[in-house]
Amino acid sequence: MTTAKTIPATRNEAWGFWGTMDAHPQAAWPIAMNAISDATGQPFEAVRAFLDSRHGRHFADEVLNRMHAGHALHDAIRAATRQWMEWTIGRRTSKDYGIPRGLPYLTGFVIHCEIVEEEVAA
Repeated sequence: MTTAKTIPATRNEAWGFWGTMDAHPQAAWPIAMNAISDATGQPFEAVRAFLDSRHGRHFADEVLNRMHAGHALHDAIRAATRQWMEWTIGRRTSKDYGIPRGLPYLTGFVIHCEIVEEEVAA
């Protein structure tokens, strides 16, 4: 018997992924949470921290660009997730954020955002 995990709600309706998704945040949120968690292997809490951050806003921009190009919401999120997983952390980003060089961009920033959120809460 499997137990479904509850997707946490955004803590940033005005900005981040939610605030950038125009008329689509309620539909996009669970799709993005699942796609990013599946791709990165990170828990929903880490993904929520990423989506609520400025990096989540940039991710939403990529999703919206794909939707404006004719992709359906689900396909746009999956394509953006794949793209962010194909990009890798370079020297400059590694130096600026402390994320290991060569890590997939999406994985690196999901983990980074979770760490920053934990530091702020401490």
